[in-house]
Amino acid sequence: MAKKRWVGLFFIALGVSMIIVDATIVNVAVPTIIEDLKITSTQAQWIQETYTLVFASLLLVFGRLADRFGRRQMFSLGVLVFIVSSVVAATSGSGNLLIAARLVQGIGGAMMLPTSLSLLNSTFFGKERGIAFAVWGSTIGGTAALGPLLGGWLTTDFTWRWAFGINIPLGLLVLVGVSLCVKESRGEAESGADYVGALLSVLGIGAIVFGLIEGRTYGWWGSLGDRSLLGVNWTWGISPIPLFFVLGIAVIFIFAKVQLKLNALGKPVLLDLSLFKINSFRNANIASAIVSLGEFGLLFSLPLWLQNVRGYSAFGTGVVLLALAIGSFFASGAGGPVGAKRGPVAVVRLGILLELIGVAAIALVISPTTSTWLIVIPLFIYGMGVGLATAQLTGVVLAEVPLEKSGQGSGIASTTRQIGSALGIAILGTVLFSSLGTSLNSRLENQTQIPAATRTALTDGVVSSAGGSIAGLQANPATADVAIEAKAAFSTASRNAAFVASGFLLIGWLATRSLGRRIRKDEGIVS
Repeated sequence: MAKKRWVGLFFIALGVSMIIVDATIVNVAVPTIIEDLKITSTQAQWIQETYTLVFASLLLVFGRLADRFGRRQMFSLGVLVFIVSSVVAATSGSGNLLIAARLVQGIGGAMMLPTSLSLLNSTFFGKERGIAFAVWGSTIGGTAALGPLLGGWLTTDFTWRWAFGINIPLGLLVLVGVSLCVKESRGEAESGADYVGALLSVLGIGAIVFGLIEGRTYGWWGSLGDRSLLGVNWTWGISPIPLFFVLGIAVIFIFAKVQLKLNALGKPVLLDLSLFKINSFRNANIASAIVSLGEFGLLFSLPLWLQNVRGYSAFGTGVVLLALAIGSFFASGAGGPVGAKRGPVAVVRLGILLELIGVAAIALVISPTTSTWLIVIPLFIYGMGVGLATAQLTGVVLAEVPLEKSGQGSGIASTTRQIGSALGIAILGTVLFSSLGTSLNSRLENQTQIPAATRTALTDGVVSSAGGSIAGLQANPATADVAIEAKAAFSTASRNAAFVASGFLLIGWLATRSLGRRIRKDEGIVS
């Protein structure tokens, strides 16, 4: 039976790897998809972001439903939904159909991620649980970096359709493996359901995540010009983003009031507020949210710098980022024994410290002529930190959560991380592109032969293309000097973003002080 549990862990981790890879694999395939399906830039944007939006919005709901209807059943249903939607995505003949398929993929992913955590929580105990969470955390950290590599390889050597088609055989393998090797578990049976809470949580979280994802596109306050919003032209002077934030916060406030009332009456609720009375659950979620602000923002800015400044191909960029994945998977072997000896909190602190060292090192060395090795080594250190911190912090979050509520606890933990990541990418993206525009404009000002209008147009072109126009500037002898300045400006902007990410990680590391000195390795109890 013990061996069967570990085989089951492999299939659960494989399922999680599919949904994490799918969040990043499409990024490098989008240019080819645009050309093949003849889609608009708006459609291309929604192909990338629909998945994340739906995924983050539904984590809390499906974590709760898994407790009620069965965790293995919910996970398997999520895999099935993911397979079917991947078939549709791989065979799509239009942008709209591909967007719809990505939406359904997000639903399947939301069914799987929190449920995978609660399955591990109900299957492994004591020292084994720490090892299982280490494997789970390293899977998330490693496969997030593998996405661009896999996407670049499949798109370059085969077709972009295999970026989705690869999920089909993997998903079928996961379905069979989970059915044979993972036991079913569920929470206490209860009558009734909190449908109002489910609707409010989806609307509130969805509005906030939409604002975080789309802020750079529409403008954080003032409108950046005519834009299509859900198929309708937005022509107002103010950006729609503040409206989404206000709507999201208002709905979350109403959701909280409804949950407080239902909790007081002892009726079925989507969010059991008694969980937040658990110190380890509450404080670890706070630390997790802060760490997430800086943790994966690096994966947003660094690929752009590698391709547009250093000139790497999509596949070459993936190879460089492979160092992060290797470091994360390497940490899975070290995390369990260290956690058993020192306790999970100590491993969390060590992991965040390694992340901080890795990101800060990249910030210190990044320039247009930086050697690849000076990026690869910090990435490996950063990956080790992700592998250690992600897994053990998750273990701390769920350490004292009653088993029958582990699905709900996992859903809250996953939602916290997703919103933290979305906020981090929004902040780091704003820092990156604001710094890029300011730095490049300042550098071009020193070239007095460039008229002000031309300088503005060149700067806007580099910023709006996220650096993609630099190659064209370099190829044209008349603008080759501008390309040199653009590369230097992009490096400065990337450095600023990395330093901001380091700041978030430092605050997150300090926040782990609220977790106490340690968690007893055999019981999972905070002391």
